[in-house]
Amino acid sequence: MLRDAFAAFVGRTAAPYQAAVLRIGTGLAWGGFLLREWPHRRVLYGDLSPWSAELNARLIAESHAFTVLGWSEGRLWFELVYHLAIAAAVLLVLGWRTRAVGVLFAVTVVSLQNRNVFVGDGGDNVIHLMAIYLVLTRCGRVWSLDARRRARRPARPPGGELRALMDALTTMLHNCGMLVIAGQVVLVYATAGWYKVQGSRWQDGTALHYPLHLDYFTPWPALSGLLGASLLVTFLLSYGTVVLQVGFPFALANRRLKNVLLALMVAEHAVIAVVLGLPFFSLAMIAADAVFLPTGVLLAAERRIRRLAGHPGAVPSVG
Repeated sequence: MLRDAFAAFVGRTAAPYQAAVLRIGTGLAWGGFLLREWPHRRVLYGDLSPWSAELNARLIAESHAFTVLGWSEGRLWFELVYHLAIAAAVLLVLGWRTRAVGVLFAVTVVSLQNRNVFVGDGGDNVIHLMAIYLVLTRCGRVWSLDARRRARRPARPPGGELRALMDALTTMLHNCGMLVIAGQVVLVYATAGWYKVQGSRWQDGTALHYPLHLDYFTPWPALSGLLGASLLVTFLLSYGTVVLQVGFPFALANRRLKNVLLALMVAEHAVIAVVLGLPFFSLAMIAADAVFLPTGVLLAAERRIRRLAGHPGAVPSVG
């Protein structure tokens, strides 16, 4: 049994569809954020930022964080890195040369975020981690230009023991990466849930009342006012959030319960995106949650999309 499990671990690419969703969602979240903030890019990360390059250099010296923006303080270098970050996000979503593009994506994500650690809404931390983990994975096996190119390329004869060994190592690295990503998502929810349990506002069920009355988090004042006006609604939403986050790690032991809680969390993030005006945070979290989505659900979604697009082709198998 142990031998069979090891053979599967090094011989079968686990969760390729989940990795593809994570790749696409993370790329969309980061690329969308950079495009939205494009007019303000110099204030956030460039030469016009209140957090000056000198101040950031002091922080970098203490934290030993990495950023290529520290290599030059010129505007041209900043503009190059910022627009490379946008290009990397687009190419990652498309799945073009995902191995090399994934490295470029991770470098640009880390570099921009470490240039100004005071910019972000929580989703940036998730993107930061997932960008690094995606480098380990074969996230372009399906739903990518790479997969399309491989499907059109004629089959090549086996390349010998060295090629087989490299393929096994790459598969093992991918599987380890997916395990780390799953563990990270569980850790995020577990720590967030248990910290909420200790908070007095979460204990009395009023925690969500406050953001619903802050101008910064009310893009739709009428909708926020409608939800925030009812103490019962805010109480149920506050307690429901805690239950979902604390209970999710335990729900992994039961597939049906896990799927129910996963659907509720995705719905919760969609509501956060609309009601609180945090679309990129929500998209990053939904993409991370996707590692736990059942493969059958993703394949059904692919078939539906193919039918809507007029391409009812069969779903390719992935080894």
